[in-house]
Amino acid sequence: MTTNGHRRPSFLGRTAIAGVGYTPFTKDSGMSVTALALAACRNALDDCGLDPSEVDGIVSFSYNNDSVGGTAVATGLALPELRYALDLNLGGQAPCYAVMQAAMAVESGVARNVLVYRALNGRSGARVGSSQVTSPSSQYRYPIGFTAYPQYIAMWAKRFMIETGTDENDLAAVVRLQREYAVVNERAIRRRTLTQEEYLASPWVVEPFRAADCTSEVDGGCAVLVTSLEHAHDLATPPAVIEGAAWVTGPRPGLDGADLHLWPDYSRNCQHYLAPRLWESSGMTPADVDFAEIYDCFSAVVLMGLEGLRLVDRGEAGGFVRSGATRPDGSLPVNTHGGLLCEGYLHGMNTVAEAVQQIQGRAGARQLQRHSACAVTSGALHDGSALILTAA
Repeated sequence: MTTNGHRRPSFLGRTAIAGVGYTPFTKDSGMSVTALALAACRNALDDCGLDPSEVDGIVSFSYNNDSVGGTAVATGLALPELRYALDLNLGGQAPCYAVMQAAMAVESGVARNVLVYRALNGRSGARVGSSQVTSPSSQYRYPIGFTAYPQYIAMWAKRFMIETGTDENDLAAVVRLQREYAVVNERAIRRRTLTQEEYLASPWVVEPFRAADCTSEVDGGCAVLVTSLEHAHDLATPPAVIEGAAWVTGPRPGLDGADLHLWPDYSRNCQHYLAPRLWESSGMTPADVDFAEIYDCFSAVVLMGLEGLRLVDRGEAGGFVRSGATRPDGSLPVNTHGGLLCEGYLHGMNTVAEAVQQIQGRAGARQLQRHSACAVTSGALHDGSALILTAA
């Protein structure tokens, strides 16, 4: 199969995600990051019934050295050897991309079973939402007070709102509807429903974001097991087939995630640029997916993702959410775990894991009736990744 003159990557349709593992999400784990990573990985292997001795690949990511490398996890799991190891220096744009890398390693024959994990003490340790996290552009931003991650996203969100007519009621709808999903998610940090009045009374962080619009930083770990589709059929959990995949670094991305100065259009993020290749890679269209798990470090990113992926038309995302379309019985359920806003900010690894469990029909009280195909995204700014997962 070719799309626009490009051959479809051979790993698509031939690799799958099997086991899923979590640790509890807390505000103070009392554990080392290594211990969190090991627990998540062991739980993923137990979930699909695979012995650690069968694992020969590990992929992970960290942001400003907030995690632990794959060789440490391999040692803790007593793996016989690693044939493939990759530690990515990335944040929220990484989860779907990390799964892509694992799937390519499996399909190429470099490895047979690859763990993909994210672990960090993101609440009790260094918090990415604070000014503790520096980057190459810090020396230019800090003197003018442009210091923390919420400020960067706020710039994009405000421009998006101006260009599309989105308002605070649309942001409120995202927050409130994701709270409804979180009520039945035992892992979620925020499990209380929110009224419109309570949303509007939530204190400002940086306009247009109130506290309720911002993700919940947590300590925790999450892992998935990537293998061939053929081997996945022999494991204890149903395969979530990797049917489509894409990564993009958009035009003129700057020095780092906080350098916005050359970006051509703040009202569109990475999902806008990767959408064509994502749908082409899968041979599917936006109408073919039953639900979506969209990266949501902040509420506005959900709306940007819906429009960027062409799941709704330009300027229609706010009305789409307010209509109830993203509820479990709606036309396109979105962020069925409550999203990063409610479940916890594990930099989106848990967003991928939720997509897998929904595809597998194993999401418990959150389980959707229609769950054969899903779009899942990672990333909010210049660069990002996405997957299409389907039932076998």
